Amino acid sequence: MSEGSSHTASVDARGERCPMPLLMAKRALRDVPSGGVLEVLSTDAGSERDFESFARLAGHRVDCTRRDDDVLCLTITKA
Repeated sequence: MSEGSSHTASVDARGERCPMPLLMAKRALRDVPSGGVLEVLSTDAGSERDFESFARLAGHRVDCTRRDDDVLCLTITKA
């Protein structure tokens, strides 16, 4: 990995119901270094709210976009 690039990991939680997308992301974040990025795909309607609450409590940054196929793409930058 080149200097200045961030580590990117991903979790495919499509089809999983609350609280599994968040639990899967928390588990994956253990392997992401500070400043690294985790991308999460989720179809659970509550995921956006859950991840924003989690990020606020943990100090991470979360960006959320909804794709055309109604899948949430959450990008978490680890604190």
